[in-house]
Formats: sequence, C-alpha cells, structure tokens
Amino acid sequence: MTKAKKLEFRPNEYVVYPAHGVGRIISIEEQEVAGLKLELFVISFEKDKMTLRVPTHKATEVGMRSLSSPDVITKAMSTLKGKAKVKRAMWSRRAQEYEQKINSGDLISIAEVVRDLHRTDDQREQSYSERQLYEAALERLTREVAAARGGDEIAAAKQVDDVLTSRAA
Repeated sequence: MTKAKKLEFRPNEYVVYPAHGVGRIISIEEQEVAGLKLELFVISFEKDKMTLRVPTHKATEVGMRSLSSPDVITKAMSTLKGKAKVKRAMWSRRAQEYEQKINSGDLISIAEVVRDLHRTDDQREQSYSERQLYEAALERLTREVAAARGGDEIAAAKQVDDVLTSRAA
C-alpha cells in the first residue's frame, strides 16, 4: 500500500460509492477492528441519512471514485439523447442487468438505464419494478451531475429532464 493511493481522496470531497451513489467524505479516522488498526474514510450520504466507513486501502478496490469529469457528464447527456435499447429478454433478466448497471457506479451505464426506462406520457405505463429502477437510476444521475457541477439537484434534474423530453420530440 502506497501513501499516494491512500491520499487520493480528501475530507470534504464528494466521491461516488458504487452501491450508494454520491457521498461526501466527512473525515479520515483510525479505528481498531479485531485488534488491527484501520484507517477509514467516513462518508456521509445526507439524502439517505447514512454514514459509511471504508478502509482507505480498499477504497479504489471497492470502486470508490471521484466525481465524473465534465467530459463524462457530457457523454452521459448524449447517451440520454440516444434511442432506447430495450432487449427482448425476460423482465427479470433485464431488471438484473439494470440493477448491475446502476450499482456499477459508472455514469454512462446509469444514463443508459435512465434512457432505456424513460417513458413519455403517450407511452404505456411502467410496472412498479420498472419505475423503481428508473427512479433509482435517475436519482444517481442527477445527484452526480449536481455534485460535479457544484449546483443544486433541482437544476440538474431539470437539465436531465430537458434532454429526455427533447429526445421524445
């Protein structure tokens, strides 16, 4: 373990944890677990009212990353403009794939899920599980866009919605 790898993330910095989305590192603390001293990132997910502790040496291994660059956000927005690619597989298989994409933490994959599950008013209604996956993906996408641009989530949600509605027109 090199020191450089540990210091990749700093307190008060926003990070993306794959299974939970965007959180803010509150502090770096040491704890003793099973007789071993561990250095931990303490990450707060304010919207979910959750605090997560991640060992500093495992952070990149578990997929924790910095917020996406403006280039990646632009690419995610252009992904939203694309045509929905809905496979003809069984819903349970597709739902599993969507869940994996959402939990991958990859912004482009999350944008693909939002694009594929987005429904306009004139399209058939979504099932409960489709709507749950869509809302989870949309929330992850808007939170990261908002955090990366230093803006608020409402503006980011409007921007994403504008892109989705312009695609339908």
